[in-house]
Amino acid sequence: MAEVGAHLTAPSAGDDRPSIFEAVAQDSLMAAVKPALQHLVKVLVESNPGRYGFLWHWFDEIYVLLDLLLQQHYLTRCSASFSENFYSLKRIPIGDHRQQPLATAGLPKRQHWKSLLLLVLVPYLKGKLEKLVSSLREEDEYSIHPPSSSWKRFYRAFLAAYPFVNMTWEGWFLIQQLCYILGKAQHHSPMLRLAGVRLVRLTAEDMQALEKKLAGATASQTHSIKTQVQSAVRKALAGIAFSLSTGLSISVFFLQFLDWWYSSENQETIKSLTALPTPPPPMHLDHGAGSALLPKLKTVCPLCRKIRVNATALSTSGFVFCYRCVYNYVKTHQRCPITGYATELQHLVKLYCPES
Repeated sequence: MAEVGAHLTAPSAGDDRPSIFEAVAQDSLMAAVKPALQHLVKVLVESNPGRYGFLWHWFDEIYVLLDLLLQQHYLTRCSASFSENFYSLKRIPIGDHRQQPLATAGLPKRQHWKSLLLLVLVPYLKGKLEKLVSSLREEDEYSIHPPSSSWKRFYRAFLAAYPFVNMTWEGWFLIQQLCYILGKAQHHSPMLRLAGVRLVRLTAEDMQALEKKLAGATASQTHSIKTQVQSAVRKALAGIAFSLSTGLSISVFFLQFLDWWYSSENQETIKSLTALPTPPPPMHLDHGAGSALLPKLKTVCPLCRKIRVNATALSTSGFVFCYRCVYNYVKTHQRCPITGYATELQHLVKLYCPES
């Protein structure tokens, strides 16, 4: 059985196709980058929410812009995405049986822009859809809308259909990978088919061409002012993309370490290593005009200034409010009304008295 599996997953002699392990590994690399950066931003926001809070609020949009710049740089320079280039792969058009173009030649415009959109836009929209489903499920659990609401009937139908849609999406990818392993398909991912490209390994000629292109770009000189400005802009963008790619390349093994460190199996070890004494109460960090002040009576809600109804605490700060008051505030502002800590709806904790 092991010999059969090795035969199915290993490339044949003279075959320029990457193995399924290489193809899946480069997919996993980009999938690990966003959670690692998100954790870094979370640490920054918790350390100084007033200064870095916008990074958390607009993280998806900032990340998609950086990802767009990074993928555009590599598609133009190497005919591959960042992760594909890291594993020495390149993209070539499907159905082109002529001699393979060098990686430095770039993709045809049609395949280039389709690849760029599918690399950047599809993961962004999928992440937004998952967040929308998560928020709708929370609202459904808390029964925010009355039972007769047409909107509630609509999003309940949407929530019921989403698992089947997601299963179909993931099954499509699985079937494509099985066809790739059995040699029935030229690509392991439906996204490559939609882009009209397939993955192949870099050749020795590709390596030499990439080295010459890098050396030529460094030695080239421009004389006209307009050309100098355009060259400076291109160099600045390329420098940013190169810095991002270099940093990501160096961080690959560190990302794998973070994935292990924050895995569920390792949580008990983390708790024992990072055990700290109980911290003091949070400071009042938000001094804006719309910030809430603590009332003198502990039974009064800081938002409505009335006796609390359905007491609910924020796990990010520990302060207690009326459920509806804090739900509407957090949904609108995504922060604690007292401390200004970045907060989401899942941080609401209902409190129940023993006699109730």
